[in-house]
Amino acid sequence: MLPTLADVLDLDAVRRGQPHVVAGADRLGNLVRWVHVAEVTDIAHLLHGGELVLTTGIALPDEPERLRAYIGELADVGVSGLMIELGRRYAEELPPALLAAAEDHGLPVVMLAHEPAFVDITESVHARIVQDQFAELRASERLHEIFTRLSVEGASTDEVVRQVAALGGRPVVLENLSHQVLAADADGRDPSELLSAWETRSRAVRPGLRTGYDEASGWLVTTVGARGEDWGRLIITLGAPPSPRETVLIERAATTLALGRLLDRHAESLERQAHGTIIARILEHSYSDPKEAAARARALGVPLSGRRLLGVVVRTRGVVQPAEVSELAEAAAAACKEARLAALVGVLDEGGPDARVGVLASLPARADAETALTAVATGIRRHSDGVMATGSVVESIRDVRRSFLEAEQVADVACRSSDDRLFYRLPDLRLRGLLHLLRDDARIQTFVERELGPLLEYDAERGGDLTRILRLYLDAGRNKAVAAQLAHLSRPAFYERLRRIERVLSADLDDVESCVSLHVALLALNSLRQERP
Repeated sequence: MLPTLADVLDLDAVRRGQPHVVAGADRLGNLVRWVHVAEVTDIAHLLHGGELVLTTGIALPDEPERLRAYIGELADVGVSGLMIELGRRYAEELPPALLAAAEDHGLPVVMLAHEPAFVDITESVHARIVQDQFAELRASERLHEIFTRLSVEGASTDEVVRQVAALGGRPVVLENLSHQVLAADADGRDPSELLSAWETRSRAVRPGLRTGYDEASGWLVTTVGARGEDWGRLIITLGAPPSPRETVLIERAATTLALGRLLDRHAESLERQAHGTIIARILEHSYSDPKEAAARARALGVPLSGRRLLGVVVRTRGVVQPAEVSELAEAAAAACKEARLAALVGVLDEGGPDARVGVLASLPARADAETALTAVATGIRRHSDGVMATGSVVESIRDVRRSFLEAEQVADVACRSSDDRLFYRLPDLRLRGLLHLLRDDARIQTFVERELGPLLEYDAERGGDLTRILRLYLDAGRNKAVAAQLAHLSRPAFYERLRRIERVLSADLDDVESCVSLHVALLALNSLRQERP
């Protein structure tokens, strides 16, 4: 970054000359690229712009017209300023014609009342220029190292945006082409204020270049994308024209984001990531104020304030596969859009054994939840075999966690159910749901051991399958013929297994109450083991 003329005036070598700005005082922000000592008047054709011209004025003409021409030529080539020493040519003041011409052309003129050593000034300014350029080079190198590391480590979108905010010390927002916020870091400021009416404000900002500064908003904006496919914009809210370092920062960050998207071809979309982050943080109570969650969701096009909210969980059956969960999330998002249901849709606990899709549905006051859920579940069924479970409708963001916990519990049971409902609620699960909710209760665990303990020990010691035979018998409504067929055993062999079970448990399998108690214990055992019946 080059020093300004004001920076040059603060240098000790210049201050010793007792400088006084006598023209163009409003242009002290001119950048000084170099310092040139010149006594001749026809010097302009040797300059390239940005120079600070030093002179004693010894060769300057007396005629006002020629002085005006001299100043005009310097201004035309874009010199940053003219510094004239008193004593050799001018004793106490500079010619009025020169000063008037400088004001007309907007050229700063500095009068040095005390004779300085020009060599000291040139050395001092040039050292400052080289020092600043070296510092800028070091800063650029550091940015390169930071964002290269983020790329190699596969940093998330949120991590990259957070790093930009930390390095720039200003709020940062990543949005998609629809001006919906994918990630944001307010850098310690109020997120609600940063994201308020975001889409409207963002649509009004069109810098015209791939990277550009919008003076009206004070935003530095760069397009994010690669291989001719742009998918978003990265924005730093500066409030003042950017420095070269800030421009490098935003462009390097945009490259990292674009590269991350190209490399991570199997990951969920950025929109799903953004939605999932908000849901997860709501469930973890990470937002200090529900208004922040509402502001972030609204910036993604999902209003949460003044709405009826509903937690929904969609799970795959059997062992969780990351690719299946990502596809299920996209299917759920597409189904919500088809049903015109405003909702946040993202993957929760991504990459883990409990990965599932979370949907935070936002319902208008008079909307029918049953109709909306049916439409979404129908849309999901067209693309996958996922199990959809829902919690209760709540009225505020603070209660969303309760709705999701209920949906989680329902989903745990429903994914092991043989029913084929479009979606499940707690009342749909009946006894299985109750036992699942109580599965961590020591009294339920004691009941299971009391009813089935001897049979479980018998199977464990002998490698038997009597517990499975008992389950088939009770699931078949105590119909021995059907149960034998399900067990792939002859009737005599199956009857012998039942008699053995009666001996081990000291129970009568013809007694209805005994069978009910054993069936409840088996259902509870399923919940404890988290296995399918």
